Amino acid sequence: MGSPRRFRKKYETPKKLWTNQRIEEEKQLRNQYGLKNATELWKAETIIKRSRRNARQLLARFEEKSKKAEDLLNRLKRYGLLPKTANLSDVLNLTAKDLLERRLQTIVYKKGLANSLKQSRQLIVHGFIAVNGRKKTAPGYLVSVEEEDKISYYKPIQIKKPEEKEKKEEAKVEKIENEKGKEVAEG
Repeated sequence: MGSPRRFRKKYETPKKLWTNQRIEEEKQLRNQYGLKNATELWKAETIIKRSRRNARQLLARFEEKSKKAEDLLNRLKRYGLLPKTANLSDVLNLTAKDLLERRLQTIVYKKGLANSLKQSRQLIVHGFIAVNGRKKTAPGYLVSVEEEDKISYYKPIQIKKPEEKEKKEEAKVEKIENEKGKEVAEG
């Protein structure tokens, strides 16, 4: 079962780690989408691989209209990876680029909230970006189509003080003003 403190990796590493062509392609994608390291890219590739694998299995069993197929398609449509009229065979055409386009970091940059991808990453990590009014600090957060319009700068909520404290503060202010008035009258 494993230790509850040790989480499993959420990505699969490439079978051949030191292939020049793959390394160059990954480097271009990392620069294009402002990724910190290769593991962020591998996570996106793993998500797409799993979706494609599930679609292939469902197509092989002729279960295009099953509950699992509908769930898979609805999840991918919710994140804007597929058009609303898509079917299972369209899932096989997905790439990691499609998923990288839906990351919060990329969308913040494309909306013009940041001047560069690195700046958008920094704004998110430091807690200056909110999705639907809630602060998000993960640049890899996948933004659904519904949430895309609700991305903005984070505005912390001001907590109102109870009336008793306000009355005490007003009394202090009045006392200070009265003392200043007396000093001016005497001087």
